[in-house]
Amino acid sequence: MTAVDTTVREAPVLPVDPFSHESILDPYPMHAQLRSAGPVAWLEKYGCFAVNGFEEVYEVLTDFETYCSSGGLGPKDIRKQTSWRPPSILESDPPTHTVMRRALTGVINPSSVRALRGPFTGPAEDLADAVVARGAIDAVRDLAEVYPLRVFPDAVGIPEEGREHLLPYGNMVFNAFGPENDIHREAFAHGEERSAAIMRNCARQNLSDSGFGARIWERAHEGLITPEQATLLVRALLSAGVDTTVFGIGNTLKVLSERPDAWAALRKNPHLAKFAVDEALRVESPFQKFHRTATVDAVLGGVHIPEGAKLLLFLGAANRDPRRWADGDRFDLERTAAGHVAFGMGLHQCVGQPIARLEIELVLQALLKRVERLEPTGEPVPILHNVLRGFESIPVRLVPATD
Repeated sequence: MTAVDTTVREAPVLPVDPFSHESILDPYPMHAQLRSAGPVAWLEKYGCFAVNGFEEVYEVLTDFETYCSSGGLGPKDIRKQTSWRPPSILESDPPTHTVMRRALTGVINPSSVRALRGPFTGPAEDLADAVVARGAIDAVRDLAEVYPLRVFPDAVGIPEEGREHLLPYGNMVFNAFGPENDIHREAFAHGEERSAAIMRNCARQNLSDSGFGARIWERAHEGLITPEQATLLVRALLSAGVDTTVFGIGNTLKVLSERPDAWAALRKNPHLAKFAVDEALRVESPFQKFHRTATVDAVLGGVHIPEGAKLLLFLGAANRDPRRWADGDRFDLERTAAGHVAFGMGLHQCVGQPIARLEIELVLQALLKRVERLEPTGEPVPILHNVLRGFESIPVRLVPATD
């Protein structure tokens, strides 16, 4: 039996900058640098711990008592410094989180998600018909950005007016999980206008009577949550339910356009679409990194973590960790990708992930029925984003199926 190393050591110090343009546009060389130093390292530039190993990321995500969310998902400790907006469910811990989570899972659950398949399928089929007829498209602008904005706001029940703010607002929310750099400043250029528009759409009087938003407000009327918490939960749905799904669709199509063998296999066995989505989410994770805060002195990956320290979790690196995923940089349709942390894990695992999965799967299935080959026609253009991994443009050609 191999002896377990119980030595507690100081973290190796790394000069890498995970928020540099170079690291954002192609994070994988930087991930290799992190791994070479071990699963936990110290980022000199930002004064925080970098956690890249799958086991260590998983441990932090599932131990909310030692590594809290109420300190904020960004580099600031929002328990001590003012945040730009009232903290969301993502930035809460029990007992507050427990109450809000119970209200949300009462609304978004397997039954309510299954009910979306019908109304979500038609728009996916219609959009697939339209893009296949065009042939050469941009998989982001013509497909990935279009579909979620067509179906998800209706499911929440927000009015048509103000929907143009959804993507820019989500861009603000997620970029705030990184430092106040040039990317952050650009995202917040029209912050007050976008925040005000989103908050108006979260008010009960502006929501339809049949969407998720109204059902969340019912929990407030029942006394389970406060009106303020109802507003924050609707806001959380709107900020988290679009951007990551857009990137999830785009990233999945990008990966598959580079693997004609996988596309052909999916055409023969469309039931594998769910597995293809999971593997694409693992290998090109839309959510790459965010912070946690240590509530007590701890040991993680053999490294001493002092109370109050910030930890930057690299979900994208964890999902390719060779200790967990053999040949983890490669997309493998036969791999069992279950257990990845693309949607988080534990207490804060994304409640809306079944909706995102459904949307990605429906788009993929609609294309598989109509497209013989998905061919790249140019280099994908990655987006500059502090914490999300996605693309501004993915040029592809859709070769229509003849069968």
